[in-house]
Amino acid sequence: MSTSVPNAFPALPVLGHAVPASALAAGPSRRPKPTAPLPMTRGEMVARGWDEVDIVFVTGDAYVDHPSFAMALLGRLLESEGFRVAILTQPDWQNCNAWRAFGRPRLFFAISAGNMDSMINHYTANRKVRNDDAYSPGGQIGRRPDRATLAYCQRSREAYRGVPVIAGGVEASLRRLAHYDYWSDKVRRSILLDCKADLLVYGMGERGIVEIAHRMQAGQTVRDLRDMRGVAYRLGAKESPPTDVPSITLPSYEKVVEDKWSFAEMTKIAHNETNPYNAKRLVQYHDREAIVANPPALPLSQVEMDRCYGLPFTRKPHPSYGKQQIPAYEVVKDSVQIMRGCFGGCTFCSITAHEGRIIQSRSQESILGEIRQMTADADFKGVVSDIGGPTANMYEMRCSRPEVEAKCRRLSCVHPTICKLLGTDHGPLVQLMKAAREEPGVKKVLVASGIRMDLARRSTEYMRELAAHHVGGHLKVAPEHTDPDVLALMKKPAADDFEKFDREFKAASKRAGKQQFLVPYFIASHPGSSLDSMIDLAVFLKRNHYQPDQVQDFIPSPFDIAACMYHTGLDPFTKKPVFIAKHLRDRKLQRALMQFFKPENYFEVRRALEQAGRQNLIGSGCDCLIGDHPPKAALDRRRKRANQDVTEQTGGDHIRSKPSGGYRPQRKTASKRERHRR
Repeated sequence: MSTSVPNAFPALPVLGHAVPASALAAGPSRRPKPTAPLPMTRGEMVARGWDEVDIVFVTGDAYVDHPSFAMALLGRLLESEGFRVAILTQPDWQNCNAWRAFGRPRLFFAISAGNMDSMINHYTANRKVRNDDAYSPGGQIGRRPDRATLAYCQRSREAYRGVPVIAGGVEASLRRLAHYDYWSDKVRRSILLDCKADLLVYGMGERGIVEIAHRMQAGQTVRDLRDMRGVAYRLGAKESPPTDVPSITLPSYEKVVEDKWSFAEMTKIAHNETNPYNAKRLVQYHDREAIVANPPALPLSQVEMDRCYGLPFTRKPHPSYGKQQIPAYEVVKDSVQIMRGCFGGCTFCSITAHEGRIIQSRSQESILGEIRQMTADADFKGVVSDIGGPTANMYEMRCSRPEVEAKCRRLSCVHPTICKLLGTDHGPLVQLMKAAREEPGVKKVLVASGIRMDLARRSTEYMRELAAHHVGGHLKVAPEHTDPDVLALMKKPAADDFEKFDREFKAASKRAGKQQFLVPYFIASHPGSSLDSMIDLAVFLKRNHYQPDQVQDFIPSPFDIAACMYHTGLDPFTKKPVFIAKHLRDRKLQRALMQFFKPENYFEVRRALEQAGRQNLIGSGCDCLIGDHPPKAALDRRRKRANQDVTEQTGGDHIRSKPSGGYRPQRKTASKRERHRR
């Protein structure tokens, strides 16, 4: 089965011009040696002999020169095309001084909030400020603003008027149309209207940013770039939408704000137009203006993937951070990404929406070359911490009928059943895993990315290799729930799929002479998840002796189908009502049920069982979740909470305030709160 995508398909109307022949072409046969990271200061720029830069890449993350970080991958790719790129990382957004550090960029500012949406990065599912930021040095919070794309774009315009501003990254990508925002609990308009970027690149940005740079280098304006795939832009009140390719007009912003059925319809249409081979242009009016979103960019071929990941990364944080650890880097520093994209289509996950449904895989030679680079590092301890991607066992899996894939509008290739045309051969992956662990200097190669269990069970050889060589005692899997209705809304397999995989994995581990365990991940408060369904999940966990250390609390992410369900109470594809646990007290009960075994959760679990009329699960029976009487730890926890409540009501001095220099320290509510405290 071929993975060289574009030429395998019949001729289709293509937006935009071809990227220059040099761009994303086959890289050198040998992996280049690491070179100095891109400049982060004017001094570093001058040291390179530059008197100006072409592009300033502004990001909300710390600069890590590793292919897992967008600023490194895109910056290095532009560098390989001959452009001078500077990295402006986590700048002080209170004024535009930092934006002037490198002088006026010759081509454009490239803006990204970072590897995560800034609101998800900042706040928990309970809308509380997180204690750390995994993408900042030392895990320090407050290094980027809320809605970072807005602030960064605005400061770019202030710094140098007339310099084009190009927005991209996950935050911009998922907010390109009208969207539900969980943190303000309202429908917000397209981020383009608030950040006022000249152009927004959605999805993975390699093709887009290279084409933009080359075309602007050739003298084209931002308006000329509106014919590109994978971009969205703002259309003025006096402008008309283009008619060169088929378009769909979505329900207007005003309509989706006032009518939840229209919001659900908008979501359905937008997700049905995500296959780059048949998607139509989307137009959505916001009053007299319109947002135009062109069809998605074509996926990268294997040659192009190899080139992107074969650039001369140092694979380390910028030296200016010294000994400060960047938590996200510590997780991935010894990992290798072998593919991108996911055809699972889980409704609560943004991976498919951002990276695409079509799997894009690197060659074995490219992957092994990166592992060899790792083994040459004196700090490498011999363990590849992860060889995977969004889903570790989708490597080189594609539709076996390209002509059908070009017409397909399924949002998931594996739900409700695995498509008969999907190539599910694990052979190339098994061969890669064997080759990786045989590399000199490699002691172990682990699979830490989640795996798709229904696919894995189709390959006895993969299960054998995985259990025998690539699990460090625990394997992460994501059954997510046990209730069939909730699983259907999630687009996840039935609960018995997890149980079958569990048996087969334990059997494979036993044959390998190992005792290994699964670490299942479940989600609380997902649309459709009621108190009764969570109680049944808790009973399932007890019967199978699972005690989750961490609980995933559902967070509605912009553009996700599950976020639409949460906001509207409707399944956007059937328009049938969906139960939603919206109140904080209900979400707390669902969360507590998943950790029913913790003494501090006793009273919440008891309240949930009594509220659902399931008192039969209180006592000493084999299925009982809690005993008749609260343990001492539960009483101590309740007493401590009561004391805290009293202290807060009386203005006790020990109440922890938010850190100085927070995300929006100048907001009016902050000054009011300070006056009240005094």
